Amino acid sequence: MDADELLTLVADGDHKAFEELYGLVSGPVFGLVRRVVRDPAQSEEVTQEVLLELWRSAARFDPRRGSALSWILTVAHRRAVDRVRSARAAGDRDRREARRAHHPAYDQVSEEVEAGLEREWVRRCLDRLTALQRQSVTLAYYDGYTYREVAERLSLPLGTVKTRMRDGLGRLRDCLGEAA
Repeated sequence: MDADELLTLVADGDHKAFEELYGLVSGPVFGLVRRVVRDPAQSEEVTQEVLLELWRSAARFDPRRGSALSWILTVAHRRAVDRVRSARAAGDRDRREARRAHHPAYDQVSEEVEAGLEREWVRRCLDRLTALQRQSVTLAYYDGYTYREVAERLSLPLGTVKTRMRDGLGRLRDCLGEAA
């Protein structure tokens, strides 16, 4: 018997016909599924699902629309593609969750201590500057003023402020370099 006749008998619940159909189509179904899914174990599972689906839904086969083997391979292909999509979606979910859950390991106490030490070094280094240098650097870097705005606030020429800033930043760099 060919697959068309066997599938018709399977639709009527014929166990013997299903055994024969199983032997006839299991190889081509597995081959198709294996090419799509690639993983041997997954391919075996999908093949079993397809063959079980054949037993349950053989009555849906319409011989006027094509051959039984074409219908069976279409069912197998769809099931294999569904498995690949499902696996890909699960992997994407896992990666998104891993990124969301990833928190760099750090010791909050040591981070706070280190930040406090850095602030203390900056304060000490600022104290080594002249009052005019410290005032210019503080206005520019802590208060966010431009060189021109610092010059206006201190009622000094722009060139003078730039010179103080350059000298003050050089001294800060040297002092902070000692701290490192």
